[in-house]
Amino acid sequence: MQPGDKKKEKAHTDKKTIGKGDEMIFIYHDFGGTHTTSMAAAIHLRLLPDREWTDEEILSIPDFNQLKKKDAGHLFFKGTDHDGHDVYTIGKRSSKYVLPAMKDVSKMLLSRYDRDGKIIFSNTSPVVPPVMTAGGFLARGLGLDAVGVPLLVRGAKQCRVYLEKLVDETKRSAHESHAGRIIDLENKYYQYKKEKKL
Repeated sequence: MQPGDKKKEKAHTDKKTIGKGDEMIFIYHDFGGTHTTSMAAAIHLRLLPDREWTDEEILSIPDFNQLKKKDAGHLFFKGTDHDGHDVYTIGKRSSKYVLPAMKDVSKMLLSRYDRDGKIIFSNTSPVVPPVMTAGGFLARGLGLDAVGVPLLVRGAKQCRVYLEKLVDETKRSAHESHAGRIIDLENKYYQYKKEKKL
């Protein structure tokens, strides 16, 4: 462990019993579903230390830089958080139809099965810095990991604080009493800008 580390905690794999009306599902989404979504899910599940991350810690994030084009449009279960809520990620690629379809299905299921819980869609795309976009294209698009992965790691370090704030806001919004059953967070406030203070 490094100085200032908080002990890493594993995500809960056993769901605790939660009352009807308390259930929530968190879905983090972006273009590829393998970089900022994976990072956001790891933050949400407390898998990362509360300090600057090392290269090894970034590369050990589940599914980080591992998914391919064929994985787009598929939900990936990341774990159950410490409040008993499931966390998923999905990559939309360039499709404008994935998210609307998912929201419609979510509404249908909540209504049909008389569930009072919430489903929260949180967009992580705004936090992506240019160096991560370049790294993702080189690593995932062209298969040039030797060039792309170092850029992805640098980008992950650049947007860490943005993602931590975004995840905090996602959780806070989910618990607001006036929020609806389907919550759609675009997170434009967390658009990456160099030297921006959050």
